Amino acid sequence: MNTFNVPTREDVSTNNQAIFDNLNKGLGFVPNLYATYAHSDTALENYLNFANAKTSLSAKEKEVVNLAVSQVNDCIYCLSAHTAIGKMNGFSDEQILEFRAGFSSDNAKLNALAKLAKNITENRGKTDEAVLENFFNAGYTKGNLIDTISLVGDKTISNYVHSTTKVPVDFPVAQPLETETV
Repeated sequence: MNTFNVPTREDVSTNNQAIFDNLNKGLGFVPNLYATYAHSDTALENYLNFANAKTSLSAKEKEVVNLAVSQVNDCIYCLSAHTAIGKMNGFSDEQILEFRAGFSSDNAKLNALAKLAKNITENRGKTDEAVLENFFNAGYTKGNLIDTISLVGDKTISNYVHSTTKVPVDFPVAQPLETETV
């Protein structure tokens, strides 16, 4: 079987070296998953442009989607990274577990968003009409819907990259979701 190394700065193209330098400046390190994108001369830049594109969703809303999608796709790397980012955005451990399970017990709007993200991912875009109606009734717009679908796609790409390459997780590892704890 082919194994995937995590490329270092010296292993990647000049363009990717510059991106590594910017990631080091901004984050203090280059996450293993981002480094893995750099096996391609273009994928890392393309992915970061997509992931950092303007959206109508807030940083907290993006994390709700990222957590729900990564749970459905069973991506331990993204669950670990977005658990850490969720905490940086002020979410508690309990809230993070709920978002991973596709709901929120204390915020109706985030509940509708988590349910939608989970439903879109589970059903590969064949969204349940009641879930969609609940999303709109919670105050979201058609623009928010399109941005959510785009984010589901963004996160699914990373989930698939990790699921295929299995590079080491370089964040505190998220614990398995136990349904009886949520």
